[in-house]
Amino acid sequence: MAKGQMYNKESFLNNVAEKLNRKRRTENVRKPKWTYTPQYEVLKNSSTDELVDVLKNQCKVIHTQLIETTSSELNEQIQTVFKQYGVNSVVTWRDERFSEYGLDKALRKEWPNVHVWDPVLKEKNINAAEKADVGITFSDITLAESGTVVLFSHANKGRTVSLLPKTYIAIIAKSRVVSRMTQATSYIDEQIKKGNKIASCIDFITGPSNSADIELNLVVGVHGPIKATYIVVNDK
Repeated sequence: MAKGQMYNKESFLNNVAEKLNRKRRTENVRKPKWTYTPQYEVLKNSSTDELVDVLKNQCKVIHTQLIETTSSELNEQIQTVFKQYGVNSVVTWRDERFSEYGLDKALRKEWPNVHVWDPVLKEKNINAAEKADVGITFSDITLAESGTVVLFSHANKGRTVSLLPKTYIAIIAKSRVVSRMTQATSYIDEQIKKGNKIASCIDFITGPSNSADIELNLVVGVHGPIKATYIVVNDK
């Protein structure tokens, strides 16, 4: 992944300072130490099992099916969802976790009409995602409080896999379930400080596509999948 480039930084910051009618501070700038940090207290002492229970209850609110399983039964559960959704075509990431979770054989031989994202194919990937009945990805981090899966994009992990198919399946490692957005952003910040490469695009997806107008009339599927299923895998 190429390192991002920053342009016109100085002129931009100078312009901001000018609009604030003050000179720029360029020395001794420190992050403030807040007296109260309530964002770190929510679900602070919850166990992983308790966080999964929170996630399960939130999924009812966001109209998302949640299934708990083990690695050995994961493919069987996915096949059950295929039948439920009437799946005849699948699009997935090119992700080593399919092999780690024992899904490589199913990916090649058992799932119907599978397209695996390949950056060499360029627009053909998007066309495949548009036509697929279901998109399947792994969740890199999952937020229990909001029922949100966090996806780190990559050349082999196209964003449209979770966006264009009419249904979506997120495979969630139980060990990667955290309390809320606070923990996800802290993890990302830690990786940046360590010098690790972070995806240029990070998607936060909360269940199927939902949109409501000013009268709160809910419409599903306006800008993404109509249905979503989270499959939580006990990997601990």
